Amino acid sequence: MSKKAESNFDEMYYADGSVRPAYSQYQDWFEKQDPSDMRLKDKEAEGLFRRAGITFNVYGDTAAEERLIPFDMVPRIISGNEWRKLSRGIEQRVRALNAFIHDLYHRQEIVRSGRFPERLLRQNEAWLPQMVGFTPPGHVYTHIVGIDLVRTGPDEFMVLEDNARTPSGVSYMLENRETMIAMFPDLFAGINVQKVSDYPARLARSLAACAPPATTGKPVIAVLTPGIYNSAYFEHAFLADQMGAELVEGADLRVVEGRVQMRTTAGFKPIDVLYRRVDDEYLDPLTFNPDSVLGVPGIFDVYLAGGITIANAPGTGIADDKAIYSFMPDIVEFYTGEKPLLPNVPTWRCAEPDSLAYVLDNLEELVVKEVHGSGGYGMLIGPTASKKDIKAFAKKLRAKPENYIAQPTLALSTCPVFTKAGLAPRHVDLRPYVLVSPNGIDLTPGGLTRVALKKGSLVVNSSQGGGTKDTWVLDD
Repeated sequence: MSKKAESNFDEMYYADGSVRPAYSQYQDWFEKQDPSDMRLKDKEAEGLFRRAGITFNVYGDTAAEERLIPFDMVPRIISGNEWRKLSRGIEQRVRALNAFIHDLYHRQEIVRSGRFPERLLRQNEAWLPQMVGFTPPGHVYTHIVGIDLVRTGPDEFMVLEDNARTPSGVSYMLENRETMIAMFPDLFAGINVQKVSDYPARLARSLAACAPPATTGKPVIAVLTPGIYNSAYFEHAFLADQMGAELVEGADLRVVEGRVQMRTTAGFKPIDVLYRRVDDEYLDPLTFNPDSVLGVPGIFDVYLAGGITIANAPGTGIADDKAIYSFMPDIVEFYTGEKPLLPNVPTWRCAEPDSLAYVLDNLEELVVKEVHGSGGYGMLIGPTASKKDIKAFAKKLRAKPENYIAQPTLALSTCPVFTKAGLAPRHVDLRPYVLVSPNGIDLTPGGLTRVALKKGSLVVNSSQGGGTKDTWVLDD
């Protein structure tokens, strides 16, 4: 790890070892616990996750491997005041994202202004020309957004990524809290922690508010999953169950009389809002990939005709692009008229010759990511990479520079994790979940804290050995 990455902000402890105010009640409780009992609780948590089937798939060279997601039972705690500041920045960013996507598929004012290059649309696989001129029901493109945040100091939060396509992980946020309450009910009796358990109800309410013009009566909501072999299938089934919505696959749906309808024991029933966890490319074989068996033939025409709401809207993946991310400060200012409350991580766009030259000269100090990458795959962490890996990555960069961006190796904040030897600091990030509807922006207090369980590691993705924590926002 670079020297810069070694000097980090610990969220529980001051440099002199004293406890920060947000953690004071937790520390008082923790000191009274028997270490052997806590080790048993650690094992109990693993058993709870195993019985609940909280797994994910890791994709290797030949096959997918199903793993239990690691859970750390020491909560990550955010004060109410910190959360209020964060909320304002997150809401500002989400408003800008929705306005940006609408503009890209309509007048493209930001392109005309010279603040955003048109080439990033024309060369972007997430750009859907079929969406040009169309406005989704309620003018909402990103119904569910996950904003990845990192912390580097007491008042220093930065946005690492915007997840505007199909942000995952919310089921882990909910299960983490349920597991903590089951194991430590006395802890929650003494500390006022804002609840997250109502997220599924809030999600259902937010989606229903985006119902299309064809809706009559109470909107019917369904979750579209690629099926049981998808890495996030647990979450698809979990959310459908918790919302009281139907869990469907493409084979369960067909277009009947101008509506997308699902097969039931009483015949076909129209769906008003489809929370899809299937990528754009596979959504409709008549419009996109003709070989897809995951989607619904004709669904896109029904969508354009106002017969169904698709959440998130097709084409929102343009805002997930890491090259476009680097323009977010300009995007926020352009659409809100305000300076960003949450800064970006400094980013070099390798498509630009000067940036590419700098990145190639400093690979051993930088983190390099694929523009369309996710899950921690296809990236280089320079400070921990071998000379052989750096040389190989440099070759890939020179071959397709437009596929990559680079960022400094940040001194990510740490939070304690429970180990056999006691508490030990590990690097964390945070993904709050934001719901958007015509009624406004709804931000669940907390989100998913991902933690790099390996000492010194900066990679928090579960697919790369990371785990999760319960995230507390104090009610103060």
